[in-house]
Amino acid sequence: MQDKPVTLAAVSGAHGVTGEVRLKLFGNGVDALRAHRTFNDGTLTLVGLKSDSKGGAIARFAEIPDRTSAEALRGTVLTVARGSLPALDEGEFYHSDLLGLAVVTEAGEPVGTVCAVENFGATDIVEIEKPDGKRFMVPLTEQAVPEWNAERLIVSAAFVD
Repeated sequence: MQDKPVTLAAVSGAHGVTGEVRLKLFGNGVDALRAHRTFNDGTLTLVGLKSDSKGGAIARFAEIPDRTSAEALRGTVLTVARGSLPALDEGEFYHSDLLGLAVVTEAGEPVGTVCAVENFGATDIVEIEKPDGKRFMVPLTEQAVPEWNAERLIVSAAFVD
């Protein structure tokens, strides 16, 4: 799991004409990015970063010299190795740690796989894809998800759609 890439941001477009890019942040703000010098296995080297005062950021990478190159990065996610992130306290997790986990009921019956983790303000929500392709969401609360570990996520049968 330590080498698993974790997405911290995505390029949403160019900013200006000198190669800067606008970023949509997925971590804990600009400071989460400042802790890293390179992204995407060393293919992007951060040389400048500032907040855009709107919840995003403006970044400059050594490899991106102009607006055309910056526009070509639109949609690119910025990843770092899981092992380069700070250690977590008890009960904390990175959303990426849950993605792809097998989901079972408390009785051990297979339900599906975690395909997304969202947060719309109140609490984290896991999206689960069943083997038939149908998806449903479950709040990441102790009542709905009493337990998870590196191999599986247990969902209370009352929350299985």
